[in-house]
Amino acid sequence: MTEFVQLEVDGGVGVIRLDRPPMNAFNRQVQEELKACAEEAARRADVASVVVHGGEKVFAAGADVKEMVGMTYADIAPVARRLSACFGSISEIPKPTVAAITGFALGGGMEVALGCDRRVCGDNARLGQPEILLGIIPGGGGTQRMTRLIGVPRAKDLIFTGRMVKADEALAIGLVDEVVPADEVYAAARRWAEQFVGGPAVALAAAKKAIDSCLDTDLRTGLDLEAEMFAALFATDDRRRGMESFVANGPGKAEFTGR
Repeated sequence: MTEFVQLEVDGGVGVIRLDRPPMNAFNRQVQEELKACAEEAARRADVASVVVHGGEKVFAAGADVKEMVGMTYADIAPVARRLSACFGSISEIPKPTVAAITGFALGGGMEVALGCDRRVCGDNARLGQPEILLGIIPGGGGTQRMTRLIGVPRAKDLIFTGRMVKADEALAIGLVDEVVPADEVYAAARRWAEQFVGGPAVALAAAKKAIDSCLDTDLRTGLDLEAEMFAALFATDDRRRGMESFVANGPGKAEFTGR
């Protein structure tokens, strides 16, 4: 059982809820619980997609600085990679994921959101990587995922200054994908996630892996990987169902099994 992070499954959508009031700060326990819930969501066949939600007032305000203030290099060095793995665990889920962001998404909270495939935020949201103001840099994937998402100049601006951006600027620079009224954030994120329930799970996982892999390799290698994964899908029941349904009934009417 986890105390501060819960995975709830309803109608094929897994909801990972952060619940450590008042700001969902990520101490070591919360980091490990997040990873455990992400791994559970990844392996459960009844989870087609995942929403990460911090509640109606805040997504997550970052790492627990009180826990870190007395740490030395000797203390942090052995656990730094584990910290990165915990914050990045959402990115390892082979299913569509979406962050439902209200209020603050800062530091580690921003890094968790960056690990999602989509980010929906409220018009009251404030996002950023303020670690530089503590004399450190993002350690849970922020320098890497933010740069890949919004480009080098914008990532340097946000990480060098530590400033927070409001929802409208976040949308303009591509840091989030959709802005809605604060009280509609969860509903909007869930609507996006629900469209994958009953979908071709193996193909979705392949698409996610192929897209994510292109960030780490050259075009030729990426094309070879895509071709291999494309061919492998011809061994699935969903491929057979999808094509037979298309021939018989037209597009968009297939009933998939996820196999």
